[in-house]
Amino acid sequence: MTEQNLQLPAIEAGLASSEMETATLGMGCFWGPEAQFGALPGVIRTRVGYAGGTTEHPTYNQMGDHTETVEVDFDPRVLSYGEILRHFWRNHYPRRDDYMGRQYLSLLRYRGKEQEETVDRVKREMEAELGMTIETDIAPFSAFTLAEDYHQKYYLKRYPKAFEQLKDLMPHPSVLTNSTFAARLNGFVKGYGEKERLLDEISGWNIPADAKDTLKGKIQSMKW
Repeated sequence: MTEQNLQLPAIEAGLASSEMETATLGMGCFWGPEAQFGALPGVIRTRVGYAGGTTEHPTYNQMGDHTETVEVDFDPRVLSYGEILRHFWRNHYPRRDDYMGRQYLSLLRYRGKEQEETVDRVKREMEAELGMTIETDIAPFSAFTLAEDYHQKYYLKRYPKAFEQLKDLMPHPSVLTNSTFAARLNGFVKGYGEKERLLDEISGWNIPADAKDTLKGKIQSMKW
């Protein structure tokens, strides 16, 4: 591959597929959930933003009635929507705490009848497992507003030395928002997953062999 084709957009072109689905979830502050989901094999992309409200053009400083939300693009052949939901409900407190307002609400926005049916089934399952009534705000998906760039892959960006070492893979820092590799690194630096597991996973990615070598070499050589 040419040097240009060894940048993240070209390297990862084979990872997305027509089978890909999206989950839209609110679990409190969106930085942590993005790292958690970004570490899961089968997740293709993560991004954080605002959803669930009616305020037009929400921003972090003027969120209105929206909720901090993570969107997860995933390959259901590897990771099912049901597994996404189990991870969602096991990793936050799905009750309504009105004193927190809507910003950190437990929120779920499903897409289509199949996702709705899965939500109903897994919600009952998780209520039995957790021993509580789940009060997540559940409704059909309507809209999602991407959060400001500094919120995307927040934990990875807290390691400027490592971030600097990724520049040869990124034509622009905004590439991190839609990068599978960046999602994995963001999860890794937050403590989700292990280096050897990530190296093994990359070996199975649907990308050229030299692209795999580039990414694995980057992980092995990065100084944090």
